Amino acid sequence: MLKTEKINKGVELWKKAKMLIPGGNQLLSKRAEMFLPDQWPAYYKKAKGCEIWDLEDHHYYDMSIMGIGSSPLGYAHDEINAVVHQAIDEGNMTTLNCPQEVELAQKLVDLHPWADMARFARTGGEACAIAVRIARAFTQKERIAFCGYHGWHDWYLAANLSDSKNLDQLLLPGLSPVGVPQHLNGSAVPFYYGEAQAFKKLIQRHKADLGVVIMEVARHSDPDLDFLRTIREMTREAGIVLIYDEISSGFRLNTGGLHLLYDLQPDMAVLGKALGNGHPISAILGREKVMQAAQETFISSTYWTERTGYAAALEVLKIYEREGVPEQLIKQGNKIRWGMEGIFKKHQLNIEMEGLASNPIFIFKDQDGLLVKTAYTQEMLKRGFLASSTIYVSIAHTDQIIDLFLANADEVFGCISAAIKEGKLASLLNGPVCHSGFKRLN
Repeated sequence: MLKTEKINKGVELWKKAKMLIPGGNQLLSKRAEMFLPDQWPAYYKKAKGCEIWDLEDHHYYDMSIMGIGSSPLGYAHDEINAVVHQAIDEGNMTTLNCPQEVELAQKLVDLHPWADMARFARTGGEACAIAVRIARAFTQKERIAFCGYHGWHDWYLAANLSDSKNLDQLLLPGLSPVGVPQHLNGSAVPFYYGEAQAFKKLIQRHKADLGVVIMEVARHSDPDLDFLRTIREMTREAGIVLIYDEISSGFRLNTGGLHLLYDLQPDMAVLGKALGNGHPISAILGREKVMQAAQETFISSTYWTERTGYAAALEVLKIYEREGVPEQLIKQGNKIRWGMEGIFKKHQLNIEMEGLASNPIFIFKDQDGLLVKTAYTQEMLKRGFLASSTIYVSIAHTDQIIDLFLANADEVFGCISAAIKEGKLASLLNGPVCHSGFKRLN
């Protein structure tokens, strides 16, 4: 059923936000312009499972980023809410440490037989920065090689000081290194997934001062095991600390990280996002000899000791073990993927599917891909769905909800296909085209 009421409270609040907050909010991926400029509801009143109600109580099914992949158990999960409420009621922050910190460290070390110790933070970007700091302290070498998206900190954006397009192929184009000290130029160098020979040359070129490699095990496709094993072998031979960034992938196909599925053993690994199912917690795991280097440098923060993140993470691990969550995510993700592939084929659309089984991603192959994406988001919004080109599946995405989503997507893409054939795609839009990367907001 199409929504006929005009959305305006969220739109108006977003306009106000951009006048008060640089960029409008704290996370680029949640900017309204990344979805549907001038139409996106932008703010929520409440959420449960995979359902969201906006400021005007319009109801939506979230068939998009589900809290940027942070909520595979669904929003406001009852059992997690209960332990978090208990943690708050019993005192979330005190002079003493919470015992859950030690319990979570033990659980994660048990899950990762190659690891001996853990440190904790609250966000993914800072956890990567902590891992890099510890690895640099251990190797006493400053240069970093990386493959993937690893946050916003200076060490990472420094890659764009030497070439403003270094990060374009690693997730997000247009990231400016303005504000990053120029003397960091050359301190972080990118390499690209699957290119083992290029990586070998990179090691040879920087063998004197390259001490750290940080990379994602996989992002938009299944892991390239030959490549990953080659990287592991080369870094071990060169005495380089290898860090796996599993912030996005850590709880999508298994519990604890893709590398566990293939007996890949890094020196360190970083987990986040789904670990707390919407509550802030991230973890840095590592071998004892590497992790102890944290004692030689200063890494410390008050709110890394609050209790709710640890309580939530421990409950998440219990639920994953009890309910076989990864298997459910894979099953529902494949249902979406296969359904969408049929829709694209039926309507003769040049759209391909990528991503892990539990994280289907639409790739719009034509030049007018952003137009298609915007039209899709706009028309699905009218039908009660928050929809984008990335879907982080949760166990709250039931068969009934997915069937309803696919039926509406079939109708929407049918309209889009007809508009393309008539050369009238742009006329479908009721506002500007969505953004594809980083852009300054006025």
